[in-house]
Amino acid sequence: MSDPLTPYGNKPMVTPIVHAVNYEYRDFEVLRKITDGEIDGYTYHRDDNPTVRAVEKAIAQMEYAEDCIVCTSGMAACTLAYLTYLKAGDNLILFNDTYGANYKVSLILERLGVEITWIDADKSPLLGDYIKSNTAMVFLETPSNPLCKIIDISAARKAVDKVGALLVVDNTFATPFHQNPLKLGAHLVVHSATKALGGHNDLMAGAVAGAKKDYDRLWFTRQAIGSTLDAYSASLLERGLKTFPLRAKRMAENALKVAEFLKAQPLVSRLSYPGLKDHPGHEIARNQMRGGFGGMISFDIGNDEDDAKCFISSLKLVYHAVSLGCTESLICIPFLTTMLYLPPERRTTFGVAKNTVRLSIGIEEPEQIIEDIMQALSKTGGSMADKKPENRK
Repeated sequence: MSDPLTPYGNKPMVTPIVHAVNYEYRDFEVLRKITDGEIDGYTYHRDDNPTVRAVEKAIAQMEYAEDCIVCTSGMAACTLAYLTYLKAGDNLILFNDTYGANYKVSLILERLGVEITWIDADKSPLLGDYIKSNTAMVFLETPSNPLCKIIDISAARKAVDKVGALLVVDNTFATPFHQNPLKLGAHLVVHSATKALGGHNDLMAGAVAGAKKDYDRLWFTRQAIGSTLDAYSASLLERGLKTFPLRAKRMAENALKVAEFLKAQPLVSRLSYPGLKDHPGHEIARNQMRGGFGGMISFDIGNDEDDAKCFISSLKLVYHAVSLGCTESLICIPFLTTMLYLPPERRTTFGVAKNTVRLSIGIEEPEQIIEDIMQALSKTGGSMADKKPENRK
């Protein structure tokens, strides 16, 4: 029987969106071969889907992985890794400077008997001092969210090898265009594919890439908890991947220009962008990243939260919104958004201030982004001047 999608042997330029939940079996022998893994085939969407499988293979190739599992969100990807490899009595090392929702998952893991150790990214060179005999996993981001700190992946791998722990790297900020953690020693690489891989604010997805044996274990967890991505979102993600290298290159070029501009602004302090030579992690980033340093920048505005709010409210081109890595430039105050999952006292202990902003650079003309920031800084400076006691009537 000929394939209805390719009746004459010619292949469609776009992977078809297969919405089917279940599939008819030709006979019992075919069913056996599919369920035993002898042949590629599909039985039920929670198990696998051809549209999803196509995008998994594309991301695996980008990350130099043997295979990749795709799921419903970035946090679903993180949770898949946690649930697959951690058990009661294990120790998990997390960094304070990480996406805030990991804190919520850590509370669930603690209820399941997993011990959590939190450390600052600034102390990553001392990672070996924190690893215990029961440490089963070290989970890190580099550049980190939101402060763009840099962690040496190869050094982290050497540290975890002492106890045979798993090294998992969230590569969402760096993207596979700039960094491939698996080639640097990571066992698994995680993505919020919602961000730069999709790139258009129109889908939610997550991915975990690694060895084939890891795919098999992660597939088991995904199938069990039912977090398989829908076919339409997978199709949007695959489309996003086609322009991803172009977008990533442009974002990094823009971000460096914007960071250099911000460096000279008196209202800006604690500017953090790995591409700047005075960034504490610049040399490490230069060694483990390529083709630029990504599109993420963090910095403090003025003296307090009101100054940051005034700055953001004055922007016209840059959108006040969460998420990152998309075609539009986005900005937010992490204390009020991405770190909201943490108790207030924990949000500031590792460097996130109430006037810290996270800027995700888009693909607009860099001069337009800088002009917008410049006029917003001018209005913020005026507002700050009005707040001075001598200027109050």
